[in-house]
Amino acid sequence: MSTRTTSRLASYGTLIGLLLLVVLFAALDSRGIFLTTGNLTNVLEQIAVLAMVAAVQTVVMVVGDFDLSVGSLASLVGVITAQLLVGGTSLPVTILLALLVGLAAGALNGVLVSYLGLSAFIATLATMTSFTGLALLVSNGATVFGLPEGFVAIGQSRLGPVPMPVVIAVVLTLLVWFVLSRTVLGREWYAVGGNSEAARLSGVNTRFVRFTAFLASGFGSALAGVVLTARLASGHPNAGDPMMLMSIAAVFLGVTLSRAGQPLVGGTVIGLLIVGVLNNGLNLLQVNSYVQQVLTGVIIVAAVSLSQFSRARR
Repeated sequence: MSTRTTSRLASYGTLIGLLLLVVLFAALDSRGIFLTTGNLTNVLEQIAVLAMVAAVQTVVMVVGDFDLSVGSLASLVGVITAQLLVGGTSLPVTILLALLVGLAAGALNGVLVSYLGLSAFIATLATMTSFTGLALLVSNGATVFGLPEGFVAIGQSRLGPVPMPVVIAVVLTLLVWFVLSRTVLGREWYAVGGNSEAARLSGVNTRFVRFTAFLASGFGSALAGVVLTARLASGHPNAGDPMMLMSIAAVFLGVTLSRAGQPLVGGTVIGLLIVGVLNNGLNLLQVNSYVQQVLTGVIIVAAVSLSQFSRARR
């Protein structure tokens, strides 16, 4: 196989992998459910909340960092939202406070990484642990029920044929894409991630730019926590925890589609679809849930390996 052919396969490996998964599950699904409109809509609904987290995780990884606290923050915001609503706080005020909690958490991560000089791994690992503890403390370790119907509609209603969580995820993803590709801040995010020292010498306030990336991460994680709580009609202190690893894996999968070897929102979406199609297809085939966890780990390893190979090739 020529070097040029290998290069093309590496560049489009993620997209090819998605198409192969679709063909595979369509062929194995003897009941003919997989390719129905209802099931494909279900796939989108299942990854909608994860898409919100992955979109802002893309921003953090663009600047050369990553945020381990996104899942635990979503859980924390979820139980805070549930407790406020059960306590009689109005819906608009509750959502505003929830998003402010997310921004405050993002600001904390940003200060620790950008201004105190801690590594993103150490800083966000510490806040991840703290947010998990706070979520358990706020909820007393129990699931919070009794949420008002108006709030639950955010996660369970539809805009025409499209589930509301999918609509919200699409809006947030498009917003992140616009900021990354069409604004000065987006260009500064890429500049800092590409070469922080060169960006600083060019006049970019690298500390503040990294700080804003974590702010975005906090906001998106909080929004995901609100929507997840509405979708579940309850606040659970560990509901968002699995999203951390899967959001990072989705971004790594998408890196292979970038000519510059950098995270792309479009690539992240493809990575999310791979995750969604794989989980949905395995469920339809009634594969053991433990096996699904093993395959999830394989996806993460494959994602990182593809990303490293793509970067080395370029």
